[in-house]
Amino acid sequence: MDLIECFEKRRSVRSFADEPVPEEVIENCLHVANLAPSAGNLQARDFIVVRDESVRKAVAEASPVHKFLPTAPVIIVCCANFDRIIQYGPRGKNLFCIQDVAASVENMLLYIAARGYGACWIGAFDEKKVTAALGLPLHVRPQAIVPVGKPEKDGTKPPRVRIESLVHYEHW
Repeated sequence: MDLIECFEKRRSVRSFADEPVPEEVIENCLHVANLAPSAGNLQARDFIVVRDESVRKAVAEASPVHKFLPTAPVIIVCCANFDRIIQYGPRGKNLFCIQDVAASVENMLLYIAARGYGACWIGAFDEKKVTAALGLPLHVRPQAIVPVGKPEKDGTKPPRVRIESLVHYEHW
């Protein structure tokens, strides 16, 4: 599979087969997540890997609209770490560390798809409930929930806006 095919293979998976995800897949997923660029190379992001069923359910309760969430064998909660970005002041806290997390999530999603697994980037959740479920410290803010598992079925290719409508040269 060439690089473009890998990118095109990525889908938001919301239905998972009842099979475990090998530890090696999760470890490598986290490795590539941390290879993503970050402001000042501070890597102001942390990841909580959740396999325990009761903890997965507690995280899922923070996002009741995503009924499929507790069916994923692994959930990775991706967090911004404000202590690691403090040298950049408010812009670091309000933007840079969020960008750091976003870049790492995209690396994760591409790796997961390339390995034949599925995931979904979830941003709609109650932060206080996730924080409580995972015992996050005050300087850590959850940014994304990423359920990971073997897709139960192949996803459909989502439509894309034509690139000519998105790209501007020199000015708007």
